[in-house]
Amino acid sequence: MDTRRYRMVVTSGLDYVRTGAEVDNRLRAWLREPPKRYDVDAFAEGRNEIARGVTLDHDASTGSAGAYGRWRLRETAPDGTWQTTVLIRQIGEGPTWVQLDVEHLPDDVDAFPVPAKTPRLAGSLLGVLEARDGLADVTPVLQVIEAEDVESVVDELCDENRRLPIVMASTPFGVDFDTWLERTLDPLFRPLAGLAILYVLAPEAGALFNRTLVHHQVYGGGIRTYLPGVDPAWPADGQRHRVMSRRLITEKPQHARRILAHLPQNLATRLPLPAELDSVPVMRTRAREAVGASELERLRDENNALYEIVEEAGREQRIRADEIRDLKHELRKAEDNETLLIVDYDEQYRDLHQAKAQVLALQKRLSVLGAAADAYAPVDISVTEPDSFKEILARIDAMTHVHFTGRRKETLELDDQAYGSSWVRMAWEALLALQGFADAAVRGRTNCDFKQWCTDTPPGAPALSPRKVVRDESKTVKAKAAWRNQRTFPVPAYVNPAGKAFMGAHLRIGGGNTIAPRLHYYDAACAEHGIFIGYIGPHLNNTLTS
Repeated sequence: MDTRRYRMVVTSGLDYVRTGAEVDNRLRAWLREPPKRYDVDAFAEGRNEIARGVTLDHDASTGSAGAYGRWRLRETAPDGTWQTTVLIRQIGEGPTWVQLDVEHLPDDVDAFPVPAKTPRLAGSLLGVLEARDGLADVTPVLQVIEAEDVESVVDELCDENRRLPIVMASTPFGVDFDTWLERTLDPLFRPLAGLAILYVLAPEAGALFNRTLVHHQVYGGGIRTYLPGVDPAWPADGQRHRVMSRRLITEKPQHARRILAHLPQNLATRLPLPAELDSVPVMRTRAREAVGASELERLRDENNALYEIVEEAGREQRIRADEIRDLKHELRKAEDNETLLIVDYDEQYRDLHQAKAQVLALQKRLSVLGAAADAYAPVDISVTEPDSFKEILARIDAMTHVHFTGRRKETLELDDQAYGSSWVRMAWEALLALQGFADAAVRGRTNCDFKQWCTDTPPGAPALSPRKVVRDESKTVKAKAAWRNQRTFPVPAYVNPAGKAFMGAHLRIGGGNTIAPRLHYYDAACAEHGIFIGYIGPHLNNTLTS
């Protein structure tokens, strides 16, 4: 789903009245500052048009259902209207909620909204509201975590009421902490104001934090985004919380900034609103009473207000239709992923059960032959398996009949976006299976393509589930020039004089998020030259991902 709206949802540490006063003051100061410089006094005088093409409306209600106050700014632009809404809400003795939304409303029915950036107003509000999310403080800038703070931070990570992600930065060894904080981390974290809880581990706190959270560590200048519901005792839970390496942060800061912001932005817009905020009625334009106006002027104002209400309803309908379409799109992808995961789980469980039974039988035979110590000795597979895509690329170079012709940059970036090491393991298993197939093909021992080879893998050869192999792309993908070009990769001239080939055949080497890595390969010349891999990277565009 596109990140089209900025949304901040926090609770205020102030009471309802003080929260409303601070919001009103900060909003007016923001409107007076450059580049806006709006006439806020006009609003105080009873007019909602504070500049040409700019309106500011306010409504409020207090009753048995609670209290709310709302400010809505609309700014006309050449391509539509920018709408900023601030809402405060309290029910009974509960906390005062604060919601800030910024979104673009295009004039053209077929146009897509422009993605909203983090407004300065968000940082200004966070600076005075003593904002919180569950147990954690929500601040506009990074909070430094000292050793004595680690215990409370762990409690915040595990807090069941936390809605926002916690983005935790570590400090590289041998780097001046203040310099790292000011020159590298502050610009990187600036777009996250109001979207996440922002922390950086001081050098002395890093070691304690990693000893406490063995399965969820962050170190070496890396950054980790902790989703709500951290389970420190469950190793597999660590794979949910994305890690960004120092290499990406320092070598491509702008790219790192976009990647780091993407997840919190999506979570903010897709997470259901708290019931308190969701129960506030929709705001509609109302005609302002004009003192001393004639009947004709009053009717004209009412007519304009009605016209604006119809326009609002139309815009709202278009926006909600876009959201529903996007949610259906996400649901379809989730259902497809769920089906694939169920199949993968069944296959892996069957293979694991078979492997355990075979190992047990072999151990018993070795014990009978007097080699019990060898039979039950632990095996360290970490020495033989690569632990990164960088190492995978190095190992491909050493393969005889498997050749990588793609862009290494896209593959290396997977190391900065992976959940744990499952993508690396799956990619390595796929490469071993491709190598086994290519070796056999060059020797004339195959009479099939790679998918069929995986279906009937010879005993002793590296195996890969045939369900992970896709022989070709759909007709829709191949018919669209942009998508076809994405899947056309370099090959040597002796394979194709044009120096490139369309590689529709691909392997699924990961899932679990929007990256969903794929490996595209070409085996039409397998019998002579082996396998050519043109791409290992994030899922390319198609009917589900574009």
